[in-house]
Amino acid sequence: MLSYRRTTVSSPKTFGVLIETDAREGAINQILGQGASPGECEGIARVIMDPAIDATVLPGEILVAPYTDPAWTPLFLTASAAVVEVGSYLSHAGTIAREYGLPCVVDAENCTTRLKTGDRIRVNGSDGTVALLDQEEDLDA
Repeated sequence: MLSYRRTTVSSPKTFGVLIETDAREGAINQILGQGASPGECEGIARVIMDPAIDATVLPGEILVAPYTDPAWTPLFLTASAAVVEVGSYLSHAGTIAREYGLPCVVDAENCTTRLKTGDRIRVNGSDGTVALLDQEEDLDA
């Protein structure tokens, strides 16, 4: 009898290309990425792993996703910003965010595991940072 275990496997960012990691270091309550659409927004994170399964972003929430493609576009209509784990300035997320005037940070490593739906975050698409505000308050206490 065969037994299958469900494991979490993440895809590599590139194949056959060595990319140097960003030398910037952020605070423990920050996620560093690349700014893909300028602006700053503070709000509640909504982590969505698959738009076919969970396609609800309430007005004012910040979309947090592993990547985006055209199937994700309707989610940008109600989101106030976007944070994406894989992407670049010219990726789908960055392009759509600029078209809709939303702040967007791409290449935000591990954002879908570090952030949880309901976290209060601040997205700065100009400098490519995401601040976890709930953790800032905990650290100050």
